Amino acid sequence: MANMANRRSLMVLYSDKVSPIGHAVRIVLAEKDVNVEINYIEDNDRPEILNDLNPYNSVLTLIDRDLVLFDAQIIMEYLDERFPHPPLMPVDPVSRAAIRQLRYRVMTDLYSVLDELDGDNEIAAANAKKILRDNLTAIAPAFAQTPYFMSEVYTLVDCCLAPLMWRLTQYGIKLPISGKPLQQYADRLFERQAFNTSLSAVEKEYHAA
Repeated sequence: MANMANRRSLMVLYSDKVSPIGHAVRIVLAEKDVNVEINYIEDNDRPEILNDLNPYNSVLTLIDRDLVLFDAQIIMEYLDERFPHPPLMPVDPVSRAAIRQLRYRVMTDLYSVLDELDGDNEIAAANAKKILRDNLTAIAPAFAQTPYFMSEVYTLVDCCLAPLMWRLTQYGIKLPISGKPLQQYADRLFERQAFNTSLSAVEKEYHAA
């Protein structure tokens, strides 16, 4: 496995075109302005090298010389440490732990319902849509206090939230009036150059005029 990775001098990311967590990784790469080769993979066109590198049969895989990573959260923290500017995690341990906890909540409360939302079971999808809308509405007031999620500066939490906010229309979710601070927050994220750089051609179509 290491020998195959060593043949590549450039950092390589395998990602699909629509997964929000893959999009989050691409946002981090864009924020760091990393020179990376991004290979978009279709389900029916999986390259053999992925079968050799990734033992979990998932698409999202980062290769950096002899290092191969396939967990999104590990990838994002590795990129932040490997390319320290601009920083997307605080320096002190207490603040870093707080950011990790917020990311855990985003993954547990929001990302966890996406499979059902995209599934064929209409009842489960409707319930997932309600859970996602309600959870987002519940955290909306926090965005009236700080420009980013519980922070004055942009962090990895925002990298995780941005793909979800970009997909709300695609999911058929409209936030209530009380969600206005969250929508304003999302608009700030969408204006970032790195966010626009991170979009796949399919993702750009989500907000096409």
